[in-house]
Amino acid sequence: MKNSVLSLLAVAAMMACNKKDTTTMNTTGDSMTMTTDSTGMAMDNTSMPMDSATTAASDASKADLSIQDKSFADAAAKGGMMEVMMGQLAATNASSTTVKNLGAMMAKDHGKANDELKQWASTVGYKLPTSMDADQQKMYDDLKMKKGADFDKAYTDMMVSDHKKDVAAFKEEASKGTEATLKSWAGKTVSTLEHHLSESQKAMMAVK
Repeated sequence: MKNSVLSLLAVAAMMACNKKDTTTMNTTGDSMTMTTDSTGMAMDNTSMPMDSATTAASDASKADLSIQDKSFADAAAKGGMMEVMMGQLAATNASSTTVKNLGAMMAKDHGKANDELKQWASTVGYKLPTSMDADQQKMYDDLKMKKGADFDKAYTDMMVSDHKKDVAAFKEEASKGTEATLKSWAGKTVSTLEHHLSESQKAMMAVK
């Protein structure tokens, strides 16, 4: 009887040890698994913030664009395309050297401004118009049909009228826009447009 009790105690002790070992191993295993998972998540998170930051920055930039910003950017893109095309036309079709030079300046300066606007749009993820609207296309087509003095008068009159509107629109964006980079670009471009207006007025008087 005594031996039986001792045997039972021995078996119980062995079972307790085995359970303890199993628990320890499971605990250790779980701990290792958790550590591995935790490390894996940390590694994933290392790359995620970069993508998230880029997306967040783009989303934030888009969110910063007001109706004023979008309307201005669209108009500036289409107007800029028209100025370049008409400037190139004037540089070749005008009969007056003054008007030819005016056209060349317009094509160059507005081409540069267009590139700057495209760079801004790419940075904030905004899609600009890729062509002029119907009215602008008609103005270009009508101008293309003119020759000699008629061309010179029509082009210079158009440049005076357009640049008065441009100066006002760019000043408004610089004052009322919400996206900081676009506002800054509009503000710094005003002086160029004012110079264009002044030169257009001089050319207009010269070809009267």
